Amino acid sequence: MLFRQLYHLGSGSYTYLIAARAGGEALIIDPVHEQVERYLTLLGELGLTLAKVVDTHVHADHVSGMGALRDRTKCVTVMGAEAPVDVVSMRVRDGDAIEIEGVRLRALHTPGHTIESYSFVMNDRVFTGDTLLIRGTGRTDFQNGDPAAQYDSLFGKLLTLPDETLVYPGHDYKGDTVSTIGEERRFNPRLQVASADEYAALMNALDLADPKMMDVAVPANLSVGRGQRDEAHPECALTASDVMRARGGPEFILVDLREEAERARDGVIPGSVHAPYGQLAGMVGPGGALRALAERPGHRLVYYCAFGERSAMAVDLSREGGLGNVCHLIGGVAAWREAGGSLGER
Repeated sequence: MLFRQLYHLGSGSYTYLIAARAGGEALIIDPVHEQVERYLTLLGELGLTLAKVVDTHVHADHVSGMGALRDRTKCVTVMGAEAPVDVVSMRVRDGDAIEIEGVRLRALHTPGHTIESYSFVMNDRVFTGDTLLIRGTGRTDFQNGDPAAQYDSLFGKLLTLPDETLVYPGHDYKGDTVSTIGEERRFNPRLQVASADEYAALMNALDLADPKMMDVAVPANLSVGRGQRDEAHPECALTASDVMRARGGPEFILVDLREEAERARDGVIPGSVHAPYGQLAGMVGPGGALRALAERPGHRLVYYCAFGERSAMAVDLSREGGLGNVCHLIGGVAAWREAGGSLGER
């Protein structure tokens, strides 16, 4: 496994790069915007393809590199279902898996620092964002923070992991890089409490100054979605109503870009074919199955995903490969459901 812990001095932030092998797919957790070129250089040096980028929560102390990495690499963006951001490619819920080639993370909803805070468990380690820090915990006094919820996240979820589980936090300001669940249980001063009320009293008494970047970072991190309308080619961006009116003919091929777990959880638009976004380049390339369908006279591919971001990127990928008769569903399955469209089992 390839594992890199990268530090941003200005915000005290850790970013994590994970891959199963050199030359394979990679995943990045909590990127910082100022460090995007550094990440891209490292990906190139290791021969890695960035498949997914994950933010543990909406950061208040730095601008996330998520949007920039998506724009540069066409990777999938991932956040928790509760995140109040405009658009990400995938939203996970408690217990969901995030997978790339040879790597699997399990999502734990760990609110308290913010309502949408998530931690991610991978084999012998957990990435705790700002929920559990080394000898500390994330503050709970803004962005819908809640010390009682954080107490439950800590004692009901994170501290139930095996003691030897490595703890990789989202921040550190003292120079520490890694801890374990057992160490934090024994030595973290904020965990030496007897009740949720005692923890809340401790957190409410901190009286901390707001992060210096808060007024800039939070608005920027709430608006990370990729534009889904192409003004140069408006016919390629279809509303749910457009798709409902046009579907049904053999020349109109709906293509579901989501992963199997998403399809099983949320349902599929009846009559669509499955082409996972991560495999799309091969499927629209020379000899690919989707290319063969699209090249039939009068046929058109209509991509859709969860929220429209992957489908917009799929249009770009197809055009770059010389396939022009493609379009996509703005807003994805979420918009389809809101418009009253039916969904069936995969």
